[in-house]
Amino acid sequence: MQDSTLKNWTVKIKGHPAGENYKNTFRLENGVLKVNYDLYESFNDAFGHIFYNQEFSNYKLRLQYQFTGNQIEGGADWATRNSGVMIHCENPKNMGLNQNFPVCLEVQLLGGLSSGERPTGNLCTPGTDVVIDEKRVTDHCVNSSSETYNGNQWVTLEITVLNDSLITHKINGKTVMSYTKPQIGGGGVADSGRADYWEQQQGKSLKKGFISLQSESHPVAFRNIEILEL
Repeated sequence: MQDSTLKNWTVKIKGHPAGENYKNTFRLENGVLKVNYDLYESFNDAFGHIFYNQEFSNYKLRLQYQFTGNQIEGGADWATRNSGVMIHCENPKNMGLNQNFPVCLEVQLLGGLSSGERPTGNLCTPGTDVVIDEKRVTDHCVNSSSETYNGNQWVTLEITVLNDSLITHKINGKTVMSYTKPQIGGGGVADSGRADYWEQQQGKSLKKGFISLQSESHPVAFRNIEILEL
């Protein structure tokens, strides 16, 4: 996935068609993929994602991320130092114009808030469910066992995806979460661009999909994005 341009990526931002990089939100600078809001006046729920233009099923994805600067005005409190890597995503070209998030599994990335614990490498499930410890999980987000990372340090994320069986998250080399049997279901389906279609897919295994990086109102940077197909 090393790329000197963004030609192999598709941007989808709420309120804008797939392919429009609204206000240059996603930009590549010196090999670093940055999510930046310097051209925004207010966030205005412009949730966005940049999708790599290839589906994957069995693979390892490794990257580093770093939260930078201050959250844009209008971003929700919960979105402070909050971003994500979305896996097994739907095709961005099929998303509704005003859809917040793709139907997918989100590896949620959180930065510490200087006090208290705030793990990263969590799991959120827009339009999906998973199984953890042999129980189907319908909660929207489940915390990992990771440490809290304050400041603007670079953190290494590694995700191993084995089709619709086992998925694991690692933070700085330590396994912090694992789950099985990703499937269509749960909240988020009704907000998608094809609600009727996804309703008919309830319970269907997620075996493959696109990978995307998120813009959720706080500036964030990604580097050393690598994928190994298994």
